[in-house]
Parts: sequence; structure tokens; C-alpha cells
Amino acid sequence: MSVSWNPWHGCRKISEGCRHCYVYRQDAAHDRDSSRIRRTAAFDLPVRRSRDGRFRVPAGERVYTCFTSDFLVEEADPWRAQAWAMMRLRSDLRFFFITKRIDRLAECLPDDWGDGYENVAVGCTVEMQETADRRLPIFRAAPIRHKLVICAPLLGPIDLAAQLDPAFEEVSVGGESGADARICDYDWILDIRRQCTERNIPFTFHQTGARLRKDGRLYRIPRALQHAQAHRAGIDFRPQH
Repeated sequence: MSVSWNPWHGCRKISEGCRHCYVYRQDAAHDRDSSRIRRTAAFDLPVRRSRDGRFRVPAGERVYTCFTSDFLVEEADPWRAQAWAMMRLRSDLRFFFITKRIDRLAECLPDDWGDGYENVAVGCTVEMQETADRRLPIFRAAPIRHKLVICAPLLGPIDLAAQLDPAFEEVSVGGESGADARICDYDWILDIRRQCTERNIPFTFHQTGARLRKDGRLYRIPRALQHAQAHRAGIDFRPQH
């Protein structure tokens, strides 16, 4: 089971992968400014209790954290220590956040982080060769117990050969969604899969995106079908141990 926890909302666009951000699209529909980062009413969700004293979020849940922002965004610096404290307290939950700001991780970590909290997984997002070359060396060296690479929205071929690390628990790939989505080529996806299989690193194709090019043909895929169609491709890879 899983739950979403967005302790703050909003973000600033910092790279090409942010251009058609789904959060900006959703906020625009409600006349909200996504660039204004604000603490949400759900800030203390992991530690809320019901009347009988039990936590409302039960033990064992995977908590998708800050998926309408970036956990390491600068404007959240005043609130992050409290968020870390809640993660530490709820060691019975599995927190997962993704970031385009892995370069800020070192300055944002709590004093007792050490080699990482066992219950926190971090995904480093890369969308093209330039961001992979810049972010992944930092990510590889970072003290994190559970590391995932998120190639999304995939905007071009990426050679990960120099950066793939046996410590990576998964490489996940997806195309861009939305009316203005840029094309994702299936050959780029297959090539990343090949790189992962050669190094025995788990691979997931999690989303086709709205415009997928395969064998020279462009497919326009409705949002509701993008995850299912990716799954139907049957190209996920799990090493046999």
C-alpha cells in the first residue's frame, strides 16, 4: 500500500525536464501560482493520530513524498528539519522522494543522517545526457541507503555507462505527459534497458508519455493509458539472483 505526502507545494523550474511540469498544468487549471512554494495543511500527515492514539498512516506504507514540489527546493529550508524528524520518528514507514536538486542534498541533511536513514529512498531525476552527466556523479557519491535513477521525462538518448552503480536499486524510465509533451523514442528506452541488463540493475518502463515514437511511427497515447501501455510492453527487468 502507499500514501502521498506533500508537506509543501510548488517549485521553480530549473532544467529542461521542468518545461511542461504536470504540477504547473494542474495549478494553472485552478488559477494557482506553482512558483510560490508554500507549506501545506498536510505537513504533519505522517505523525497524525486517531482518537485511539494510533498513527493514522499505518506501519508498512510506502510514502510518496513531495511529488508536487522538490524535497530539496531552497524555499523549504525552514521546514525540512521537521520533515526529517517525522521520517526519523516513523521508521516503520518507507519514504520516497525524487529530486532534480541532488547538488543540494549535502547541505540539507540532518545531523544524524550518517549513511542514510534505512527507511528513506531517494530518486535522482535525469532527462537527457547533460543532466545525467551533471547530477549522477553527485548522486553516486551521496550517502543514501536506497538510490533510484529516474529518467523522466526522457527527452533524448542517455549513455549511462560511466554512471551506473551496482548500488542503484532501480532505473525507471518514462516519457512526458500533457498536451505539449515532447516525443519520447522507444529506441532510447530500449537502450537504457540494455545498459541496465548488462550491469544487472533493475529496470522499469513506468510511463509511455503522450507522444511515443516506435519503429518510425508516432503514437499519441491518452494520459489514462500511459502507465498501462508501458507495462504491456513487457520490458521491465529484474535480475535473477
